[in-house]
Amino acid sequence: MAHLNAQAVTIGIRPTIDGRRLGVRESLEAQTMKMAQAVAALLSSEIRHSNGEFVECVIADSCIGGVAEAAACADKFRQHNVGLTITVTPCWCYGCCEPLKLRK
Repeated sequence: MAHLNAQAVTIGIRPTIDGRRLGVRESLEAQTMKMAQAVAALLSSEIRHSNGEFVECVIADSCIGGVAEAAACADKFRQHNVGLTITVTPCWCYGCCEPLKLRK
């Protein structure tokens, strides 16, 4: 059986938030990042690649509440070979607009 010499795919966690300011966004940021960290901890301790190594998760540097933050997240995910994204949010949000990415 041939070995795959490809770089392992990373899971990207997108903490998304209601982008309205003046208390709405600010009241949800800590909760949203804790959700992202909890999902990353769960996945990286329970899910393995086919070679037995645990998967790596990458979290966006900030909560995503607008286009600029979404673009920064997409750049970071490209740099870390993210092949699957999971969006976490305590509130309603727009999803990702990349049609070729797997997401949950």
